[in-house]
Amino acid sequence: MTVAEALVECLERENVKVVFGYPGGAILPVYDALYHSTKIKHVLVRHEQGAVHAADGYARVTGGVGVCIATSGPGATNLVTGIANAYMDSVPIVLFTGQVPTMQIGTDAFQEVDIFGITIPITKHNYLLKDPQKLPVVVKNAFHIASTGRPGPVLIDIPKDVAQATISFKYPSTVKLRGYRPTYKGHPSKIKEIAKLISKAKRPVIYAGGGILASNASDELLKFAEAISAPVTNTFMGLAGFPGDHPLFLGMLGLHGTRYANLAVTECDLLIGLGARFDDRVVMNINSFAPNATVIHVDIDPAEIGKVVTTNVPLVGDVKLILEELLPLLEKIDRSVWLERIEALKAQYPLSFNRKNGLKPQFIIEQLWNCTRGDAIIVTDVGQHQMWVAQYYHFKKPRTLISSGGLGCMGFGLPAAIGASMGSPGSNVILVTGDGSIQMTMQELGTMMEQGLSVKIIIMNNSALGMVRQLQQFYCQGRYMATNFSFHPDFEILAKAYGIAGYTFRTEEDVIKGLPEALQKPGPAIINCIVPSEENVLPMVLAGKGISEAMDCE
Repeated sequence: MTVAEALVECLERENVKVVFGYPGGAILPVYDALYHSTKIKHVLVRHEQGAVHAADGYARVTGGVGVCIATSGPGATNLVTGIANAYMDSVPIVLFTGQVPTMQIGTDAFQEVDIFGITIPITKHNYLLKDPQKLPVVVKNAFHIASTGRPGPVLIDIPKDVAQATISFKYPSTVKLRGYRPTYKGHPSKIKEIAKLISKAKRPVIYAGGGILASNASDELLKFAEAISAPVTNTFMGLAGFPGDHPLFLGMLGLHGTRYANLAVTECDLLIGLGARFDDRVVMNINSFAPNATVIHVDIDPAEIGKVVTTNVPLVGDVKLILEELLPLLEKIDRSVWLERIEALKAQYPLSFNRKNGLKPQFIIEQLWNCTRGDAIIVTDVGQHQMWVAQYYHFKKPRTLISSGGLGCMGFGLPAAIGASMGSPGSNVILVTGDGSIQMTMQELGTMMEQGLSVKIIIMNNSALGMVRQLQQFYCQGRYMATNFSFHPDFEILAKAYGIAGYTFRTEEDVIKGLPEALQKPGPAIINCIVPSEENVLPMVLAGKGISEAMDCE
């Protein structure tokens, strides 16, 4: 068979059901081979960035590997933002790009770009396939690398002449990669040491990140928190890893985290970091971060441990397996005094907002929670709306928040919602976006309709790039440069142009009456919510301040 035909066979052997892509000349042999597949559904997006974000959303909601395909040159470079996004958020994706024929590489041929070189810093691994016979091994390795250890994107660049070459096909049953052996089991002595530290701690806090979701450790985290009577705070990427309505939940930590989460970490004597990387949105001022705490850091990536915060007890391994080993060693300890302090902080510093002067985004998210009670997959774009979702929506089940964390990529939301909807058929998929973000990839409404998906889209329409405007208010003395839209489309009319149900909400009464109707009505919907441009995301930790010094809610 040809390499292109072998590639399709490899994908079928890896149990790939859906690929997202956009064809072109250099990748044509692969598309010709896909034509004959009865096992793989190809989703034609409207832009290659949509393909990689859709594969990303698909991977996050399923826990499997997302797959996307693009041609050479602009097709490949249009993937770059999405690859970086998956790399930053540790999402397993395998990407296939077409390349000019081998003899033309380096000649500036039509639609030639060195995508191999471009993506070295933003992929977990990548390949330029020059030997046709190595295709099966390379694909097997790519799926293994993408999905094991700390997950991430892997790219395979295939020259057109290689795709057309004939090989003797044999798919390997095992993977042999020298030097690549992720550590899964934690060191027994370190696990015992952690158990002893927990038994002595009076004010422990569990700080849980996206690694909880990547390792499917949500159940173990819940058992662990209840066993040691310790409150849990999540990073943004860790949200949905612990029930948002649980008494031990503190909410999100850091820049726009709850005041009580930030103060609990400031006051704790033991900080147990699980699958989190102590990033700059959380630590803020390193000198005042958890100043009284012994720090435990459990992560599958040894490069993350000690990178930002000095770690007293480092432990490399899979957080699920480590918690399973740790649970039998734990003692039941009365921490009622600490938990009473936590409840007092919650009562003193609740999340709140002023309901005067227009329809407030926070109110919309509260009503969204009331309508769904966690029985939905919430996808967001990036900006103020994203933080309001993190603050006011109480995620109850794993893999029900799909969002761009590390890269903060506007335009992620709509294609990711498409991928999530395809990865979880029948689920209630709701996209919360902004009028800025939706306009970056709104062409994918065509993809959504073509695939018959019933995604509900809530647009926080404040006629501004809200988060940048907020930063200009605090750091540029209110000099609002290039953050206000003097024109954008009427989103309700746009919905009708695509054959989608459209709504416009301007008041709380509109939301109370119309949101349940829009969410329950079969088919997709665009819900255009007119909100004040001056509304800010609070709490907020200003630059240079510690997390205990956050600006409080209004």
